[in-house]
Amino acid sequence: MIDTTELVKELQEMRDEGYLSDALFRYAIRRVKEMDDRFDWVGGFLLDDEGKELWLHNYVGPRTEHAKIPVGDGVTGRAVSEKTNQNVPDVSQIDYYILDSPDMSAEMVVLIRAGDDIFGTIDIDSMEPGAFTPEDEVAIVQVADKLAEQLMAEKR
Repeated sequence: MIDTTELVKELQEMRDEGYLSDALFRYAIRRVKEMDDRFDWVGGFLLDDEGKELWLHNYVGPRTEHAKIPVGDGVTGRAVSEKTNQNVPDVSQIDYYILDSPDMSAEMVVLIRAGDDIFGTIDIDSMEPGAFTPEDEVAIVQVADKLAEQLMAEKR
């Protein structure tokens, strides 16, 4: 199980020091990737202004060919269209998985949201089947919520 308490505290300190969402987002993605060897690819997607497409903002891991994902497509797009986090223990068992690397086995997508407002996702892929636990999701939600606070503040 991962512990994001320190990362959330660091993100709040960065907010207090005046860092904008771009810096917080980049820092959070890098730090999440460093937290656990199970995390082979960690990316952050932001929803476009029309709410139709997710744009890859930042990632750590192997290069991806999917810089944009339509809402509803793949695990990431489905999380947004269904307005719920996704934890897929075996991506080979779903027909809507967007293949990026044949080595990836599991995917977890956590929404960056404030109430009904969805700003994007934190997307984590693993080569380990069944890699993600409900506790991992709770920990990543804490990070996503802190990013959402900043994005909501900048939106005003």
